[in-house]
Amino acid sequence: MKKLCILGAGSWGTAQSILLHQNGHQVVVWAGPDDDIDTIVKTGENLRYLPGVRIPKEIIWSRNLAEAVQGAQAVILAVPSQVLREVCVELKPHLGSGVLLVNTAKGLEIKSGMRLSQVAEDVFGPDIRDYFAVLSGPSHAEEVARQMPTVLTVAAYRKEIACTIQDIYMSGVFRVYTNPDVPGVELGGALKNVIALATGIVQGLEYGDNVIAALMTRGLAEMTRMGVAMGGHHRTFNGLSGMGDLVVTCCSRHSRNRRAGELIGQGYSLEDCLNSIGMVVEGAHTARVLFHLAEDYRVDMPITRACYNILYNQIPPIQAVEELMKRGKKHEIEEIVNDTENW
Repeated sequence: MKKLCILGAGSWGTAQSILLHQNGHQVVVWAGPDDDIDTIVKTGENLRYLPGVRIPKEIIWSRNLAEAVQGAQAVILAVPSQVLREVCVELKPHLGSGVLLVNTAKGLEIKSGMRLSQVAEDVFGPDIRDYFAVLSGPSHAEEVARQMPTVLTVAAYRKEIACTIQDIYMSGVFRVYTNPDVPGVELGGALKNVIALATGIVQGLEYGDNVIAALMTRGLAEMTRMGVAMGGHHRTFNGLSGMGDLVVTCCSRHSRNRRAGELIGQGYSLEDCLNSIGMVVEGAHTARVLFHLAEDYRVDMPITRACYNILYNQIPPIQAVEELMKRGKKHEIEEIVNDTENW
């Protein structure tokens, strides 16, 4: 049994606490000032994020970060991507030598454009690489908390760290693969949110299944182009943290990004949409930073550009779809054309 500290009492932090407790670990959850842990302890439920899911009474809930982290073999980050730096800064004085740091958030930092492992390295220094891992893939908290079978990937710079985290999480309902490609695994989890937002928009426009399939397919190609440019391996984007996460985020009723897109397609403003969802919609943040990163890296990302224009330049969704459809003619897969003689 290991002592594990989860930072974040939202849906994903709560779901992980239940899973890891069931795996036989001692679990402490550190909650922010907006989380009502008194009600969680009193009712045995996280009524705000996971109503109807029973939380084992052995899980400890705390607002004291130093006490929560003390003695932990691993600290798990389950906070929104845009507050991850702030939480890491607060954590730094309390993170003991050799303690593993596992990021389970998905996104890019808006101000810097950094991947979240780069944010952690910026705060803790380069030595954190030896103890850092990222867990990602198709994983809605609502299903993990209810013990529905789930399969994810853990990436780390050191094989033994990835294998340790794999052992901590693996169970009869939770399978974990390992991958050395930290940038690729992170980027898959971040970039797919924009494609899910786009998928939701066309659903809100009631355009049907054909365009959804096209968006997901071309979206994966777009994710892969950008992911490789930013240091990921192209094969990673065909795996759980790329295609797997893309499928679930575009198709699931639990997806906040898809739901936000639906509201925008139905004519809601971004502000009204985010207020209606009531939780963080990472795709809205990622679209903004990714639009500028694509210009910096000179990577063609037409779907991301369309989302950015809808969200931040008030381009009507119908117009954005028409502009996508009227783009110049192209080959689907340039590599095949280049490798084919006399075609």
